[in-house]
Amino acid sequence: MATSLKNLSEYNKENLADISEKMFGIVVSEWHDDITGTLCQGAVDTLLEHGARKENIFINTVPGSFELTLGAQFLAQQEEIDAVICIGVVIKGDTKHDDYINHAVAQGITHVSMKYNKPVSFGLVTTNTLEQALDRAGGKHGNKGVEAAAAAVRMLSF
Repeated sequence: MATSLKNLSEYNKENLADISEKMFGIVVSEWHDDITGTLCQGAVDTLLEHGARKENIFINTVPGSFELTLGAQFLAQQEEIDAVICIGVVIKGDTKHDDYINHAVAQGITHVSMKYNKPVSFGLVTTNTLEQALDRAGGKHGNKGVEAAAAAVRMLSF
């Protein structure tokens, strides 16, 4: 969670597993692709920084954040995939759609992780404004994609 006290790009880099042979699936929402592209790049850069091989990172897109769960399931069911990273953005609008989407995605990602006994990380930016989303996509609060990738790596080290 990004706050004035915590930057999304800061995490404990100690005692991480060797991920050079691990395979990662990243599922990225096309909705707000200017933001999700930055989040995805943050995730990829983080994986590479920790030793993942570029050819072991598979990026797939889905239309919107609601579809992240099924995209995650498609990836997680593949035996060779060790962890899945979900990247999306939901910005509050005039209706309560964001509440429904955010809840469904959080529950779905948790379910996929438990069903396949694999890390499925939550890289969903959920904000009230576009400015807040940009702040969490490499802005003043760091990059949620970095946080999601770091979570996946840390869970593989569990």
